[in-house]
Amino acid sequence: MSLLTELTPEVSAGRELTAAEVHRIAGALAGAEETDNDKGAFLTALARRGETAAEVAAFAVAFRDRARDPGLGEWSERAIDIVGTGGDHSGGFNVSSVVVLVLASAGVPVIKHGNRGITSRCGSADLLAGLGVDIEAGEERLRRALRELGFAFLFAPAYHPAFRLIAPVRRALAQQSQRTVFNVLGPLINPGRPAHALVGTFSPSLVPVLAGALDALGTRAGLVVHGTIAPGRGIDELTTATDNLVRGVGARREVTGTWQAADFGLARAPFADLAGGDLAENLAQMESLLEGRAPQGLEDTVVLNAATGLWLTGRVDAVRDGLEPARDLLRGGAVRRKLVAVREFFRA
Repeated sequence: MSLLTELTPEVSAGRELTAAEVHRIAGALAGAEETDNDKGAFLTALARRGETAAEVAAFAVAFRDRARDPGLGEWSERAIDIVGTGGDHSGGFNVSSVVVLVLASAGVPVIKHGNRGITSRCGSADLLAGLGVDIEAGEERLRRALRELGFAFLFAPAYHPAFRLIAPVRRALAQQSQRTVFNVLGPLINPGRPAHALVGTFSPSLVPVLAGALDALGTRAGLVVHGTIAPGRGIDELTTATDNLVRGVGARREVTGTWQAADFGLARAPFADLAGGDLAENLAQMESLLEGRAPQGLEDTVVLNAATGLWLTGRVDAVRDGLEPARDLLRGGAVRRKLVAVREFFRA
């Protein structure tokens, strides 16, 4: 009997997996010995039972170990990732990609891990490529990018060869509207291993799970967030248009509860302010942000996320303290200069 065939009924019955079992399971999922049907049955059973924080952390360790190492250890301890799980189908703008540029302009190293749009028309990789970033740059160029630009983008498919034999199973399950543990692993398996993280998730029930997993992975300081748009509808972002369920990690572990725009002296925005579109529409929206013409809710959301990143990395003592510096960077020309530098760097 294969490993997955043996464990699927046990998982269905509610048994939690050990870290050693997860390590073996990861090998089976990434290998060619198990059938796609057996992989799908196991992943479905695990998702329906509900993954624990310890299991998610163990899967993250297993797939981090199988990832290509970009050699960014010089920056990892100071760096942050701003990333969402995706899968919320909210149609929101690429807030995290803009926040990367704001934080890099503030001198905070950013190691962003992301992909092209899967459940959206424009993913982080799509927007950054449209802004001039070579999303498939080699390791030496990534190191140069961190030195000269203050950020690097790690294109997920290039760094996780172990996912190749899992992709067909994930696609088949997605067509059945069945999520898997791989829908939440993306923010946890950044091969650059930044010590700080601002992570958004599509589900409120996953906020404590992801926070527990990030803690188990040794994250120095982090925050997991979910924005509630309406009952049963949410977004994997911290926004000024939503009630935001938050859970701190590491040095910010004491943070828990709900954040709202008013808590930071910001106006509550209509969710329409955050609407995204295809690449051309999002590039136009990016330009409007730099010119101060964007919807107020979108600008405030970018500023709030950037201020949170400054707080998580210890640049400011409180999120409120980071709002004015973040807005100045966004509208005062620093981010536009960063974009000019990005285009020049990747053209060279």
